[in-house]
Amino acid sequence: MFGDDFLSQQRLLVVTPHADDETYGCAGSIARIKALGGEVYVVLATSGDVVHFSADDDGGRTKAVDHETRLSEFDAVMRLLKVDAWDLLFDDVGKHLALDTVPRKELVRLLETDGRLAIERVRPTMIMIPAVSYNQDHEALYRACVTATRPGVPAVRPVVPWVLAYDNTSLFWPIGQARFQPTCYIDISDFLDVKIRAMRSHLSQVRPPIYHGSPESLELATQVRGREISAYAAEGFGLLRGVF
Repeated sequence: MFGDDFLSQQRLLVVTPHADDETYGCAGSIARIKALGGEVYVVLATSGDVVHFSADDDGGRTKAVDHETRLSEFDAVMRLLKVDAWDLLFDDVGKHLALDTVPRKELVRLLETDGRLAIERVRPTMIMIPAVSYNQDHEALYRACVTATRPGVPAVRPVVPWVLAYDNTSLFWPIGQARFQPTCYIDISDFLDVKIRAMRSHLSQVRPPIYHGSPESLELATQVRGREISAYAAEGFGLLRGVF
């Protein structure tokens, strides 16, 4: 587990494929780092108009949500978490759920040097990226982030000391890969309520309690991660690199 002294010194960069992935994976860690005096910056890759499975007001089985709504909700969450700044990587709604069609070279360029909150500009001490999953955007962004954080010569390009892949409640459903197994944790016992408030602030994405991605299920999953380290609540990460 990472302690207060360590977390208070971090300049964290979070890369999230969609509005809400950051909340599933690391909202509690963001809140804790900010409460300790650290810095947090968030890069949202895409926001688009989507039709997803969800009961609508007329009893239908699908629900349309526009990108303006998603961005408004995301901004509210960023303010709730008190992040220092956030940026949208692609303002083209056509990129949403289509990051696998974007050349990795372009994704890496934006993440590494050219984006407003690129690694070259923020110079983070820690970066949190989405774990690879069945979602094409998550997989494309994960691989681009791995490339953007590759080892290098520190005098020539910034090398992020800590690279972590964050959890998602959907990762119980692995296809062609091992199920996500965290190798390090951040205790968020004092910030679980903030994490759940953040999830509820993504109002268009809130589902009934039985759904694995509902606020209620997210709370239970975060408590399960906590029990894995004898804490009330925790977020789990796959450690890709750690340099003391």
